[in-house]
Amino acid sequence: MHTKTLKVRVKDKHRVGLLKKANSVNFVWNYLNELSNKSIVDKGVFLSGYDMQGYTKGANKELGLHSQTVQMVGAEYAARRSQFKKRKLAWRKSFGVRRSLGWIPLNGQSIKWRNGQVFYNGNFYSVIDSYGLGQHEFKSGCFTEDARGRWYFCVTVQFDREKSKGTKAVGVDLGCKSAATDSNGDGVVGREYRKLEQKLGTAQRAKNKKQVKTIHAKIKNRRQDSLHKYSCNLVDENAAIFVGNVSSSKLVKTKMAKSVLDAGWYSLKMMLEYKCKHAGVVYEEVNEAYTTVTCSACKNRTGPKGLEGLRIREWACECGITHDRDTNAAKNILRVGLGSLAEGSPSYGCGE
Repeated sequence: MHTKTLKVRVKDKHRVGLLKKANSVNFVWNYLNELSNKSIVDKGVFLSGYDMQGYTKGANKELGLHSQTVQMVGAEYAARRSQFKKRKLAWRKSFGVRRSLGWIPLNGQSIKWRNGQVFYNGNFYSVIDSYGLGQHEFKSGCFTEDARGRWYFCVTVQFDREKSKGTKAVGVDLGCKSAATDSNGDGVVGREYRKLEQKLGTAQRAKNKKQVKTIHAKIKNRRQDSLHKYSCNLVDENAAIFVGNVSSSKLVKTKMAKSVLDAGWYSLKMMLEYKCKHAGVVYEEVNEAYTTVTCSACKNRTGPKGLEGLRIREWACECGITHDRDTNAAKNILRVGLGSLAEGSPSYGCGE
């Protein structure tokens, strides 16, 4: 059995009640933040999530939370403190301009599916159920709020892995002109931010905060939708997927930052990795050095080079073959990937 997280929209009529509970979660977080810091300063003791339970026992009734939720806040706080190696974390703010977005952690003991609704702490929450939640057993989850004040129910469930029926292999080149291009000549254009950039700028100059948030959400949703559809098609049609190891974290520090972030490379690679794992498809990131300038037919490096060469989208090799820059790079990535696969490269493991 494998696990995945499902996310569904909570109807707006529950917004006030969820916000009240989220403020209670913030109160618990801030209390533990102060408690932990004081314990470290006075005693030199780092309180674990289990240690914190003794200080919050019984507080859930007064705060309107489930006891498991309070315990999960403590466990999450201890985990994040250890992750960032700090004795004190940022406060969760319930009011003001920099208010923290709502978050209410849950586990399988505190949430149930009853009468077509989510049942939590004595209350029913109506959701837009697009997954058939009643067919699944809830493991853990949370209620989360987005920047527009909309609430979502996220839950981890178990499922049987459905293996991909694909038998081919494909290489994927990540770029800025097009977010991704594969060795079959297909891809996803992306550039959703660019499409709405002018409209967003108008809203920002007019100081229309509501419209700014709406446009940002539209950009994000469009990008996620196109990347999900593209990644699903790749996983359904192939048995092996190879992606160039371009680093978005390095390129965002250059003048290409806006285009890199707009392309959503990290999101696409993350989607491909977990979808390949669920479908039994090989996923590997390979070294893409020289894939752009190397002819995929004769293997000679006759392509456009340097910064000026980035503007050239098509070029003809000495062997007589005319290439689309991105498709040619994707074909080279596929060749490198198949080579590493034949050699038994240890860097892929998502298909096992």
